[in-house]
Amino acid sequence: MAERMLTREALLQKANTLPLCAGVYVMRDRQGRVIYVGKSRKLKNRVSQYFQNSEKNIKTARMVAQVGDFDYYLCDNEMEALTLENTLIKQYAPKYNIRLKDAKSYPYIRISEGEYPRLQMTRQREKGKGRYFGPYSGTSTAFALIEWINRSLRLPTCSRVFPRDIGRGRPCIYYQMGRCMGVCTGGVSPEEYAASVRHAADILGGKGTHVRRTLEEEMLRLSEEERYEAAARCRDTIRALDAVGEKQKVVADASAEQDVIGLYSDELCSCVSVFYVRSGVLQDKAEFLFGADSLLEPEDLSAFLCEHYRLREYIPPKVLLSVPLDAEETDLLSRYLSELAGHRVMVRVPERGTLRTLCEMVDKNAAEQAKRYKINTERTEGTLARLSELLGLEIYPARIEAYDISNLGKEHLTAGMIVCREGKFSKADYRSFSIRSVLDGTDDYASMREALCRRMEHLQDNEGSFAELPDLILLDGGRGHVATVREALAERGISVPVFGMVKDDFHKTRALCTDREEIAIAREHEIYSLIYRIQEEVHRFTVSRMENAKRRTVKTSALTKIRGIGDAKAKKLLRAFGGMAGVKRATEQELASVSGISRSDAREIRLYFDESKK
Repeated sequence: MAERMLTREALLQKANTLPLCAGVYVMRDRQGRVIYVGKSRKLKNRVSQYFQNSEKNIKTARMVAQVGDFDYYLCDNEMEALTLENTLIKQYAPKYNIRLKDAKSYPYIRISEGEYPRLQMTRQREKGKGRYFGPYSGTSTAFALIEWINRSLRLPTCSRVFPRDIGRGRPCIYYQMGRCMGVCTGGVSPEEYAASVRHAADILGGKGTHVRRTLEEEMLRLSEEERYEAAARCRDTIRALDAVGEKQKVVADASAEQDVIGLYSDELCSCVSVFYVRSGVLQDKAEFLFGADSLLEPEDLSAFLCEHYRLREYIPPKVLLSVPLDAEETDLLSRYLSELAGHRVMVRVPERGTLRTLCEMVDKNAAEQAKRYKINTERTEGTLARLSELLGLEIYPARIEAYDISNLGKEHLTAGMIVCREGKFSKADYRSFSIRSVLDGTDDYASMREALCRRMEHLQDNEGSFAELPDLILLDGGRGHVATVREALAERGISVPVFGMVKDDFHKTRALCTDREEIAIAREHEIYSLIYRIQEEVHRFTVSRMENAKRRTVKTSALTKIRGIGDAKAKKLLRAFGGMAGVKRATEQELASVSGISRSDAREIRLYFDESKK
């Protein structure tokens, strides 16, 4: 790629030609890669500030030093600029912009479908599979909420299926303890159960006060109608909600539904802390930590909040910020979040009183989390620096790639690659390779060679994880593996340090090795711990990918026993019906509706499974 490198003076001159209107600017390095995206109400003023000699913090100065050129987009208004900024950050994932973890890794609470729904923890949002709430900061929070709601509303937690199991068997111990309403007894109507589930949804949606008020009104109505048993159940539910609520930290009045955002930033790291306050109680909190490269100034907070709330199911009526933003920026955020939420959202920066105290509490939490992050980072950096010294590396091993080979007999030969960035596993960068050149499944050296060669072919990619050259390669194997891979890399003119991770007779990490000697690490506790975790993780990942391949083949091969069905048709059927169970249940007409499956194929499939039942 041709280099794009303007001088600082040329960049300033270009910036001074920009109009004084709303827009988005895109900073690129000398290779043309996007490294930072920002927005401004007045493009000229904002962009020119970067290239003037005025004082900048170290993070901003580091980013500006990498800029070779910049692009810009003019927008009709600030709302359009904010929306475009978020779109471009998501598209390019620039190095210096703060980025949120993919939402799929966060837990949700799902209220399932059906006549008698249940509360479940899940990490995947599936369309048409129920109502979702979250994401939450961790599984412990999600499970704690589920337990609290189930206990308070006395929802069933057993494995019985309703209405099928109503009246079958005796009620369980939870019914006798008063912790379950006893749907299995037949004494709970579908309407009463549906009302409890609606209350659960309201609580998860931040309407706990509304639920309590509704239950009180219901209790009074039932009492007046002399339905004392049902009224007592409402009373017990209110008491349960109050009892659990007492154990939670009350930080505001009972009607408060708000998120409180705190920020800490220094030269080494940044942290955004969020307190989720529902019905005056601190229901959940989350911390988002970013390293030294990520810019997190007040103007970057808007983009963070837009992405943060785009990933969440619920946005409260109030969002409190500890960071002083100007009135125009808070108004813009209010309008953007209101549009996203479908109801009015007020963003404000409290200056005094209890709300300001709450903001200061969140700031302290952010500072404490940043402090812990820096301690852990310093420890990790020390470990990697010592590893570099022990192995005689010329550079600090910021990106480590580890490889392993796994197979089942002579089949399903699989190579797994994991990536360790700054001492932490980067699961988004993991890859696996189905080995093609080794037919008998017994040559580990040839398998490792093929995997490394195929991986290095991707160094020509302009973007993505594969475009990065690792600082260190670790192989789950001995001297022979190292010699084979070093030879393969040398043939391609690639110079990367390669070491083997040697195991003892009990399959535990023992040492590192070159193609000639072993390097003892047993006395290097931090290094041993790191290498052990890497070796275990690459083995786990590789075996899991090999087992997945095995399961797919087993399912496919079962279908290929049917006359007229080969691998291609088997895969289409499994994909169309979501697995073997779906294929078995499908009617002849449904089978024939799959592309590539003829009426006679469908008849043979249906005949095969019908005969197997007999």
